[in-house]
Amino acid sequence: MPALTVLDREMYTESQAARLLRLAPSTLHYWLEGGTRRNKTYKPVIRAEATGSNRVTWAEFIEAGLLRQYRQDLQVPMLELRSFIALLRDHFDVPYPLAHQHPYVAERKLVVEAQDEAHLGADFALVAPVSGQYMLLPAAQAFYDRVTWVDDIAQQWRPDDRGDSPVTIDPDMRFGSPSIGGISTSILFEQSESGEDEEDLAGTFGLSLAEVRWALSYELVNSAA
Repeated sequence: MPALTVLDREMYTESQAARLLRLAPSTLHYWLEGGTRRNKTYKPVIRAEATGSNRVTWAEFIEAGLLRQYRQDLQVPMLELRSFIALLRDHFDVPYPLAHQHPYVAERKLVVEAQDEAHLGADFALVAPVSGQYMLLPAAQAFYDRVTWVDDIAQQWRPDDRGDSPVTIDPDMRFGSPSIGGISTSILFEQSESGEDEEDLAGTFGLSLAEVRWALSYELVNSAA
């Protein structure tokens, strides 16, 4: 039996994960558990099979982050995407292949083959051959850049759409809540809302003023979403 990794760790309830991903809870539930629509039953997109669990592992959260990126940028056909992920699961012999760095870096040709086999259209592809090389396409590249990869697996994810944001989600930090420098952004926001000055917050928590402002800005945007 393979050793458990951080990818297997249950991190959130579905509602918590949906809030962090800025997704409708029903959408995330459908990706994880499948469901019945128009009298037709659909298998999960992320999980190999429905489990009945409303707990979300770190790997499931990361893969949902990729789907969220595509849902934001493109209207991806779920049937083909489901087949594509299943093929990658078989190719790489891991339950959550898109939470690993290997498909994005070392095995892009296999990703292209899986895209073709699943009939995933060019508009929805993760990788495309360009001048003899296999390149990540914009939505896949945007997702890849939001992840910090360590030893081939996703170790952190940047929840903020802004590329220079220092806000991260780390399963080993603050129980997976958004943070900067190990300090929860929600704590900083609560302190600010209670009247604490930004410079005082920076001094109290050992952060720069810029980091405090990033945290407050992230929380404001997230609460308004």
